Amino acid sequence: MKPNKKVLIVSYYWPPAGGISPLRILKFVKYLRRFGWEPVVVVPEKADYLYYDDTYLKDIPENLEIHRTKIWEPFGAYRLLSGRGKKATNNPVYGNNAKKSLIDELSIWIRGNFFIPDARMFWIRPTVKYLSRYLKDNKVDAILTDGPPHTNTVIGMRLAQKFNIPWLADFQDPWTQVDYYAKMKIGKRADRKHRRLEQEVFRTARKITIASPTWAKDLESIGARNVDVIYYGYDEDDFRDLKPSRNDDRFIISHTGIMGPDRNPETLFRVLHDMTVEDPEFARRLRLVLAGPVDPAVSDAIKTYGLEAYYEAWGNIPRRQALQLNMDSGILLLPINKAPNAKGRLPGKLYEYLRVGRPVLALGPEDSDAAEIIRQTQAGTTLPYDDYERIRTFVSDIFHGRQKISPMGVEKFSNLNQTGKLASFLDQITQG
Repeated sequence: MKPNKKVLIVSYYWPPAGGISPLRILKFVKYLRRFGWEPVVVVPEKADYLYYDDTYLKDIPENLEIHRTKIWEPFGAYRLLSGRGKKATNNPVYGNNAKKSLIDELSIWIRGNFFIPDARMFWIRPTVKYLSRYLKDNKVDAILTDGPPHTNTVIGMRLAQKFNIPWLADFQDPWTQVDYYAKMKIGKRADRKHRRLEQEVFRTARKITIASPTWAKDLESIGARNVDVIYYGYDEDDFRDLKPSRNDDRFIISHTGIMGPDRNPETLFRVLHDMTVEDPEFARRLRLVLAGPVDPAVSDAIKTYGLEAYYEAWGNIPRRQALQLNMDSGILLLPINKAPNAKGRLPGKLYEYLRVGRPVLALGPEDSDAAEIIRQTQAGTTLPYDDYERIRTFVSDIFHGRQKISPMGVEKFSNLNQTGKLASFLDQITQG
């Protein structure tokens, strides 16, 4: 049997890191062997992750070659200066929090202007040095990086340039086009450096992949070539032995993940308030469950509309519990960031929502990539944030059973199928 080709994968996020960030690369690694590629993974040693979830360890393939290189990160110093505890998971450095202190504002400015491409930049030099020694004695057929953080991207680029190895640069989110880039208080000098690095990536990478069709076009509009889409997807294995435990006495509207001020669904809260006032049965059964960090602006809106009695804040929960919550929900809420690039944003949870098969209420642009996938799979609806009448109609129809949701064709979004696409691109860039 012909031996698998080897792909060197550079990733900052890796188990036991939790949340959505490690899943894309982890699922690639899990399934690449099925498509003739043997992954060799390089990750930081003792990285300072915001979330941890040991359940992700089960997805690491047996006998996987893993290299760990030293990293120094500034986030610990930031937490100390800002008075936050060692285990704090809110990170105002990314500019998503509505309320920021002077230390937060200063940290955002420092992050945007001195840590380029990002705050993990101190991992670049030791990792390039370590892998340069490794590659002199160990042949790999391709390099794969996944950003952000685009520290990963820069490491892959430097190695590809030095050793002339075909490189696939994967983007979960864009670089200079990402929604929070404009919030980072980046000056002209730093902006020029970001954009020079980004253009150097476009020239060096043999292939570029990104998580949505709109974002692929956006990258091409600033000079990227040979760009294709690989979706986040869902892993069928994650749903084994999970069964709905819905209680007909509870009608759960849930959201899993970060609920920031740029996703605040105030009109939905007004709908829920009015329905609880006018419909005693709805008031008796309603539960609004938010699992993950919730911005104070969202909590305040819940209070403003008198929903405290129906609201459950679960905080950060293990992934398996989040999937169970999805299965037990009457409606799955998918608020798309209110941002200039919202049309291309495809939250990773969307694909898990599709697999669960419960009705999806997406809030955001009706011409977005998320809206198109929801239409294709008949998984629910996408409505503007402020469309009171249609939001109320959808919630009421689902609650009273007047509308049934049965998603179809979701299999193409499985991690297995998406890894197959990745493998085909690796095959293309290594031919000849």
